[in-house]
Parts: sequence; C-alpha cells; structure tokens
Amino acid sequence: MSKRVVIDPITRIEGHLRIEVELDQNNVVKKAWASSTLFRGLEIILKGRTPYDVGLLVQRICGVCTFSHYLCGTMAVENAIGAKVPLNAQYLRSLMLDSLHMHDHIVHFYILAGMDWIDVVSALSADPAKAAQVAMKYSATPMAAGEGELRAVQEKVKGLVASGKLGPFANAYWGNKTYKFSPEQNLIGLSHYLKALEVQRIAAETMAIWGGKNPHPQSIVVGGITSVRDMLSPARLQEFAQKTAHVKEFIERCYYPDLLMAAEAYKNENSVLGGANVRNFMATNELLLGENNHLFKQGIIRNGDLSKVEDVDPMKIEEDVAHAWYSAKGPQHPWNGTTIPDHTPFIERDTIYGKLPTVDEAGKYSWVKSPRYAGEPVEVGPLSAILVNYARGTKEVVEVVDEFLRQTGLPTEALFSTLGRTAARMLHCLINARNCDRTFNALVKNINSDETTYIQPSIDPDKEYKGFGMIEAPRGLLSHWIRIKGALVENYQAVVPTTWNAGPIDSNGKVGPYEASLVGLQISEPEKPLEVVRVIHSFDPCMACSVHVMDYKGKSLSEFRVDPSAL
Repeated sequence: MSKRVVIDPITRIEGHLRIEVELDQNNVVKKAWASSTLFRGLEIILKGRTPYDVGLLVQRICGVCTFSHYLCGTMAVENAIGAKVPLNAQYLRSLMLDSLHMHDHIVHFYILAGMDWIDVVSALSADPAKAAQVAMKYSATPMAAGEGELRAVQEKVKGLVASGKLGPFANAYWGNKTYKFSPEQNLIGLSHYLKALEVQRIAAETMAIWGGKNPHPQSIVVGGITSVRDMLSPARLQEFAQKTAHVKEFIERCYYPDLLMAAEAYKNENSVLGGANVRNFMATNELLLGENNHLFKQGIIRNGDLSKVEDVDPMKIEEDVAHAWYSAKGPQHPWNGTTIPDHTPFIERDTIYGKLPTVDEAGKYSWVKSPRYAGEPVEVGPLSAILVNYARGTKEVVEVVDEFLRQTGLPTEALFSTLGRTAARMLHCLINARNCDRTFNALVKNINSDETTYIQPSIDPDKEYKGFGMIEAPRGLLSHWIRIKGALVENYQAVVPTTWNAGPIDSNGKVGPYEASLVGLQISEPEKPLEVVRVIHSFDPCMACSVHVMDYKGKSLSEFRVDPSAL
C-alpha cells in the first residue's frame, strides 16, 4: 500500500515550497510533486510602466538575488531598444554579479543546506584535538579548524543547548542515520558554518562597493551605470580587491575542503548518489573577461551526453501551465506569455500524518509555470554551467573539475547526482573567485583610456520594440522578456531558474527536475524525510523568484507570531 508524505513548508529556502511524495511498501519514492503556494504578480505590475523603471521594479521579485533580476530586466530593455552599453559598465556589472555568485553559493552550502550534511548534535561529542588533525587531511592550510578554535565552537554551541536557545539548530532531523560525517568532521563543518556567517557579509560588501548597497543595489540604469566616482577611486578599487581576496581564501581553505570531506563521507550514501534524473542541462554566458568574451560559455547538453553541446536558441523556450494555477491555450513563448491566475483547491486524502489537504496531481497544483526547451524539461544551475563548459572543454573548468574528481576518486558520472550538484556549486564559486580578478584587471586597464560609463538611451513612442536579457544567476539561467509599445511596457515575462527546476508536470506528461530528482529515493524514516530535503536543497530553491503574493486592496494577508523563547 502506498503512503503519502507531505513536507510543507520546505524550510531554509527563499519563499514557500511544498513537496509531496508517494512511497511504496519499501519507502521508495514512486511519484513526487512540487508545489509553490504563493502567487507572483510582477509581470502584471510592470504593464503600463516606463521601461526605464523595469530594472528597479523587477529586483523586488526576490530578497536574495536582487541584483540578478535588476541586471537582467535592464538588459532586456537595452536589448529591445538597441542600447549599446559602454565596456566599463559591462565590467562593473559583471563584477557585481560575480560578488553575488560567491555570496550566494557560500550562504547556500553553509547556512541553507549545511545542516542536511552536518549533524550538530554529533559535533558536540567530538574530540577537538582529533578534529584539528582531521582538518589537515583536506587542506594544507585549514581555516577555523585549529584545536582551540574548534573547542571554542563546541563550547559555544553547548552553551546554546544548556540555555535551551538553539536558534538555527532547533527542529532538524538530528540523529538521522543518513548523516555520514564523524563527530570530528561534524565539528569542522560546524566551525566553518559559523565562519561563513562572517565571510558572507564581506562578500555582500564587495557588491555594495559598486552597487551602493546590498541587497537591492541602485547603480544600474538603462544605458550604463552610475557608480562612476567609485570606479575612478583607487581606494575603492583596492577595497574591492582586498575583500574579494578574503572571500577567495575562505573558499579555498574551507568550502573546497568541506566538499572533499563530504565526497569521502557520503560517496556510498544512496540518498546523494541519485537526484539528477532530468539529464538535459542548459547555461548561458557568464563572467566577462573582455569585450564579447566570457569565461563560462552558453550551451545545452541533452540526455547527459557530454560529447555534444548545442548553442542555446532563445526562440525554443516556452512556458507550459497545464498543471499550474494559470489559464492559457497551450505553451507560450515568453514574448507572447500571459499571467492569468486560475487557482483550484487541494484534495483531502490520507497521509502518514492523517487526513490532510494534498495536491491535485490530475489538475493544477502550483503557482510555478513549467518552462520547456524545444518541448523538453531542462535543469539549470551551477551544475549545468559546469557540465556545459566541461563538455565544451573550457580550460578553467576542466582543470578544476578533473582535479576535484582526482582528489575524491569519483567518476565523471558522479557529477549527475545530488552530491555532484552540491560539489558543482562549490566548483562554480571557486572558478568565479579565481577568475574575477581578470575582469577587475580588464576594467582597470580600460579606465586608463576610456572613462565612459553611460550612453543616453532613446525610446521612440511611435515604435514597437521587443527584447530579452539572459544571464547566469546563482541558481541558473535567468531570462527576462519585454515588449514595449507607446514607450511603455506592453508585456513582460520573467523565466527564472527555480521555475525551470521546480515546475509541475507539463501537458505532455513530462516531469521537471525537482519532481524527477526524487523518484527512486529511499526514505529511512518517512516521518523525518531528511533525504527529500537534502535533494531539494541541492537545487537551492528560490520560490520568491518563481511566485509572489500581494493584495490589491492593501489588506493583511496573514499574521505570524514568533515565540520569544525560540529566539
């Protein structure tokens, strides 16, 4: 007899995500459904607005990768009207995006997904002296892993336990048998978790140098950038270089070693060896090295075949809403896309927790649309960027991937897994950190002969325009699509990374990456489905990008109270 497990909400993500899985008698997932239960209305809000405000408005789509939407929305307008952006502005935009990638990946592994791999309770029984020796196995110069530092971390967390104020360490699946780190490895990971809290702040500051603030930077305009005095200030240039070097040191001495440690400990754990069942991967250009020259190249690979890479054709992108809470007559290209809400209720049925409202898999069950490329589901994200460029033979990517596989003893096939997706995010972060100084140096060189940062754009009210922006956001390929008429936004669609990965079943019965990744997964304790959370967290869900909520009449939507004793 099948059993249904409902996890709602999935925590430690951005936004609101519900996962349901159906288990067989051996607790193996036979079917899975991903549902986001908040509505996004940004496309509707943008209609009738001036295109010059698009970037500032669309960055409010999210509270994490605000800059990605800011940049992509601005690029969509520039593409539509044919605005040529000065090279200095392109370099600064790329540096801000690199800062976001490093910040976001560090936050993801340690703050959001780290507790899926690190058992904090186990760390409390570790021997700090032994742990310091273990850390030397994964790095010649470990950071935050000396005996004294580890002992201090252990005492600090023990103090939290004694006080009953566990904060971020409360309510996890501690003790689950799929945790594979030794107590000493858990203590190392815990120490790096706390160090990451400090480093992610520094990474955020590197973006604020050029963006004015973070999140929600303010220095991009249609046609260029406004942070001219920062760009021309030797002190600001030096500040960026020093802070970036600090972040890079953490990546080299903590993040990379921790993934070596995870690969060793978890390489026989079934719940991380699968999880990449949609084997189409797509990425776009990223990290500007020179005019029209990016380190990461665009491309798509199909069926996991690394011997072939196709160029991305944006005209093959469509969004399907057959099982999403929208009305439309079949799949739509984003330029012609509509956003017409069509909500239907859940169905009450038996679950392992008793009767609960559950998704209507035969009908509609999510506010996330289902993007398709030439009719096929595609995974996007750092794993896709790594695979596409590994297949293309991009030197900087091949070297890092081969070295990681050599050190871990893992085969290339291991990249197609939850472990591979988690490692690929770290490798993507490492490559960004090691190469962003090339963008920085190109900027400094260009300033010596060209200080142009902005070209006045022009929009003719008697003409119609359409365009798109496409960038690699921290969670994967992001595209914004715009049509302009009468010098105002006539139509707008944002096809975001999490939408590619989290969309529901399409009209052809094809399943997206989230849902496919869970099929075949065996759950050790259905009441504590850590394995499901670990797989889904490896995608770094950002449902706020995919869906948004608002009340047109300004009414309160909900009220929350936080128990002070839980803080």
